[in-house]
Amino acid sequence: MVIVTDDQGWGDIGYHNPAVYSPRLDALAASGVRFSQHYVMPQCTPTRVALMTGRYPSRFGPQAQQANNAPAFPLGTPTLATVLKAAGYSTHLVGKWHLGSSKEHGPNAHGFDASYGSLAGACGMYDHRYRAGKFAETWHRDGEVIPGWENGVHTSDLLAAEAVRVIEAERDGPFFLYLAFQAVHTPLDERGRFVDRPTQLDPEDPTRWLDEEEIPWFHDPEGLIQQERDPEKRLLLAAIHHMDHAVGVVVDALERTGQSGETLVLFTSDNGPQGSWPGNAYPDDLKLTDFNQPIPMRGKKTDTYEGGIRVPGFAVWPGQIESRAEARPVHVVDWMPTLATVAGGSAPSPTDGCDLSELLLEGRVPEALESRELYWVWSSSSNRRALRHGDWKIVRYGKKEPRGPEDWQLFHLGRDPEEQRDLGAEEPGKRAELHRRYLEQRARDRRKTSGEAKGT
Repeated sequence: MVIVTDDQGWGDIGYHNPAVYSPRLDALAASGVRFSQHYVMPQCTPTRVALMTGRYPSRFGPQAQQANNAPAFPLGTPTLATVLKAAGYSTHLVGKWHLGSSKEHGPNAHGFDASYGSLAGACGMYDHRYRAGKFAETWHRDGEVIPGWENGVHTSDLLAAEAVRVIEAERDGPFFLYLAFQAVHTPLDERGRFVDRPTQLDPEDPTRWLDEEEIPWFHDPEGLIQQERDPEKRLLLAAIHHMDHAVGVVVDALERTGQSGETLVLFTSDNGPQGSWPGNAYPDDLKLTDFNQPIPMRGKKTDTYEGGIRVPGFAVWPGQIESRAEARPVHVVDWMPTLATVAGGSAPSPTDGCDLSELLLEGRVPEALESRELYWVWSSSSNRRALRHGDWKIVRYGKKEPRGPEDWQLFHLGRDPEEQRDLGAEEPGKRAELHRRYLEQRARDRRKTSGEAKGT
């Protein structure tokens, strides 16, 4: 089971930040390998491309490099679902897809036996529509829009219930469940029993949400959420509490059916914290300002600085994976080859990921993990880039491709994890080396939108 949350920043989880109430996620993390340097891409669609294919999104073209409703990669591309299906697994997507928002390029066209949730990206938490336009009606089962969109129930609850149905179903072989929450992406909307009324500030007390005292997600046994004085930050904490509860419902189903010891669970967010949001893009969409928890890193969502690409991540398998912290950098592209090996299948070639099965199950470090680069290109215009090798990292912003080493910032993450001191002038040889490595990676990318994605 692979769990992906949306826009949950480094500081938006309890085991990184004691101000956050997320007991079920914290307990899961404590029972497995916790990656202190778990990398993803800077935004939702690119991270999902990397997860599904084991390849950097830029390999498929500009349409895969940022949030997009176009097909992210061509039909017939090997995916995590097709690889596990070939290994004998039934394959299920529950939640957000956003790798091609039409039925023709939806999850069932890319190896999933069953799918449920939103074909497009974020959606209203209670009426489940995407932004106005072609893909507004996106809440579906197996590519067919569900009449009425199951309006009136929070997405976290709907997805948890569907995941439980998958887990409890009778089957002859193993299953793969990709559980992709809409939470905690905007719109943030926690209504409790007041389902007919969107979340709104109390007109008599703008520091409180209307009927906040009666909505359970704003309250926890430790009183952490109510200690937060900023109402917008408190709303995010409530959304995390709600999503954490939904994860607990799913984990309880694994345990109740006797499958927890046979199930490898991976967890990650898709990118760094959103920060602020102008609102009015999705149904019942509030304007929010600086609503995430603070993080000890530079940058946020869409940045290739650490704050945009380093997120909570862990792997759990009772009896197979020992509880421990792992400081070596890993990347979401690693999960395709890793799960292929664990499932007894084989990853397609080429992939950009590293098979981490030995690291997870035996504590042995793959040689490739020590020598490889990590590589990022974000936006359809390729205007944010980064490459990491060892503790060294280069970053460049701007639409023009770097012409030489002098176009990059250079940081040493071991000595400067907040990326505050550019060492390029002091370490020109290292900067030139990483520039050369970038050019080698960039040469493998597709520079134009794939023909299949044009006009979508």
